[in-house]
Amino acid sequence: MARRAGVSQATVSLVLGDRWRGRVSPARAEAVRAAARELAYRPNLAARSLRLGRSRTVLLVVPALTNEFFARVHAGAARVAGEEDVGLVLYHSPEVVLPARDPFASASASLAGVLASSMAAESLAELGGGGLPLVMLDSEPGRGGAVGTVNPDIAAAMRLVVDHLLALGHRAFGHVAAAVDSWTFAVRAGELAGRLAGTPGARLVATERAPLTIEGGMRAAERALAAEPRPTALVCDDDLLAAGAVKAARRMGLRVPEDVSVTGFDDLTLATALEPELTTVRLPAEELGATGMRTLLAALGGETPGGARLPVELVPRGSTARPPRAAGPDGR
Repeated sequence: MARRAGVSQATVSLVLGDRWRGRVSPARAEAVRAAARELAYRPNLAARSLRLGRSRTVLLVVPALTNEFFARVHAGAARVAGEEDVGLVLYHSPEVVLPARDPFASASASLAGVLASSMAAESLAELGGGGLPLVMLDSEPGRGGAVGTVNPDIAAAMRLVVDHLLALGHRAFGHVAAAVDSWTFAVRAGELAGRLAGTPGARLVATERAPLTIEGGMRAAERALAAEPRPTALVCDDDLLAAGAVKAARRMGLRVPEDVSVTGFDDLTLATALEPELTTVRLPAEELGATGMRTLLAALGGETPGGARLPVELVPRGSTARPPRAAGPDGR
């Protein structure tokens, strides 16, 4: 491998042992990793753990295995773990809002740290009990004894959505909110209310909470669209909820976007499967997992990583347009 990379054996050892920073240039480190890939090198993680006296396995905790967003988070974390020769174990916490079953009872001796995605405060307390370094994703900074927190810029994301709708002329808003008691959804609700409060003539005429399903979004949107005045725009906390909102509008004889505009969050594949395609905010799910893994590895290396906030992007599509001509400042 040293010959293939054009470096010394000592350099190979430093890079593969993740001790190269400050001692080997990034270019040479990448040459070693490229040689390792070409030669299909796979380290014996168990032997390495015994030799170094530490584990090289990280636990990733997600609230849902079937959700595309968390699949992307896992993909990002797995990519960085593979680059750094770190094992990754996926753990499913079946309920977002309830304490996770304790994954440490049989595994803590072989784990180096924990990467936890979108967990509620109750679950954070359970995870913190393992005594392992913890990095949280999409969670309130400083909660759960985390050594670091990595978040998409959720507040900016909601501001992008609201400002887009305000610029189109909407003033009567409905919020199809996730019925999940977590930091990320609280931030969305707070930013929506705050942005509207600061805009003359704008108001939130209905807030309806729903489970994170298409069916839940449909039922909540039906209730929101029955409000007086009827909202001309529905802001949904998630693309699944937005898909349900589009379905509800059509069942009520309303056109999207001519009669009501609908927005989502996440930019799942579903967003472009809808007709019209969904205006939504693209959250960097894969980069969230990758940055979270790098943050945890930095903490395991003795650094104090703190927090990171990732940029987001509004993706305007066909589900938003100007409000109906008859709609005045009060949305009617």
